[in-house]
Amino acid sequence: MLGVRCLLRSVRFCSSAPFPKHKPSAKLSVRDALGTQNASGERIKVQGWIRSVRSQKEVLFLHVNDGSSLESLQVVADSGLDSRELTFGSSVEVQGQLIKSPSKRQNVELKAEKIKVIGNCDAKNFPIKYKERHPLEYLRQYPHFRCRTNVLGSILRIRSEATAAIHSFFKDSGFVHIHTPVITSNDSEGAGELFQLEPSGKLKLSEENFFNVPAFLTVSGQLHLEVMSGAFTQVFAFGPTFRAENSQSRRHLAEFYMIEAEISFVDSLQDLMQVIEELFKATTMMVLSKCPEDVELCHKFIAPGQKDRLEHMLKNNFLIISYTEAVEILKQASQNFTFTPEWGADLQTEHEKYLVKHCGNIPVFVINYPLALKPFYMRDNEDGPQHTVAAVDLLVPGVGELFGGGLREERYHFLEERLARYLDLRRFGSVPHGGFGMGFERYLQCILGVDNIKDVIPFPRFPHSCVL
Repeated sequence: MLGVRCLLRSVRFCSSAPFPKHKPSAKLSVRDALGTQNASGERIKVQGWIRSVRSQKEVLFLHVNDGSSLESLQVVADSGLDSRELTFGSSVEVQGQLIKSPSKRQNVELKAEKIKVIGNCDAKNFPIKYKERHPLEYLRQYPHFRCRTNVLGSILRIRSEATAAIHSFFKDSGFVHIHTPVITSNDSEGAGELFQLEPSGKLKLSEENFFNVPAFLTVSGQLHLEVMSGAFTQVFAFGPTFRAENSQSRRHLAEFYMIEAEISFVDSLQDLMQVIEELFKATTMMVLSKCPEDVELCHKFIAPGQKDRLEHMLKNNFLIISYTEAVEILKQASQNFTFTPEWGADLQTEHEKYLVKHCGNIPVFVINYPLALKPFYMRDNEDGPQHTVAAVDLLVPGVGELFGGGLREERYHFLEERLARYLDLRRFGSVPHGGFGMGFERYLQCILGVDNIKDVIPFPRFPHSCVL
């Protein structure tokens, strides 16, 4: 009898017949789960944070979001489930069957078989409240939590898509991406608003510099791109820049991101302006196509009417006026300005916004600025008594200056008269070239209608504030 049992056990062990078991759950993002067509009970696993909890007599409804989309995934569970830990803000892992939803509000829902709480959240003490539309000013107090709200989540997803769109534009246009240094020994803007670097603690050297020269956080990668433009005809950089400007305004940050480009064999501002306009429109169209729900939320709750203003910008050709024409328009304006417009003075934000409004709220290029207003490397127009350089700024509605650029002075003797710096670049194989830069956060302000620049960057840095 014992031998028969052993034989049966060995047959059972060696059998090729599979043991009955559930197919393992496939891990999906909320975005992918919501995009599933013809859901028919596939077992999936979703991880995220609870955005809402609603209990009925026989059913418990959860909305779970993982940051991959604005819309949350509805989870349906048995009301007998212990829901005390299922609170707003708690992190969970849900396993179950993805099925077609009977409700018209969503295409699919997750019929939960198992819900595991990963991290509890005390909703009562959590500063972000369920169903409360917190003002952006309030959320700025909580840089470590504000990304969990719908509005900041949307802005950050748009920021991510805009970054990808900018890289895609330059790659498709044949540009080479250059990583310019964050630590530099030069001030390319010449404004002197620099953060100087020194070693801390035991590494601090009392009598000499760590790099043998004073070193600073970069204010621009433009001069490094200019070096690279001697080997590559089209280059760009996209990275952080820093300005030690003691300003609490809605349009200034101490740390922000810049898109900069340099193009060789260019001798016309028109060529530069064409690239700038194409970059703005291509990036914006890509953002609108990739995350329409996020853009719609910003336009609806932050800047009503911004959708129409943005469409107006995209469908019209950008306008061009000279600096001299701009000053004349400002002088004839009926509006009283804080800063009186006059030839030779820089255009202030109030002037820039008026000019855009005067031009029908279409982005406008202002070209040919006075020599004294621009850096030493701008190309001399050799235009007589007023003496201008081939510089260009793009002014946009709601923001003012978005792009700044111009042709570079490639002629050695002109630079020799101004500044004996970077002259070697002009002595060995120099070509006519030009470039531009765009503040990324100001671009986001422009397309979304966000008034304060601190609300379009994950962790804003400004005077007296460096949280986290």
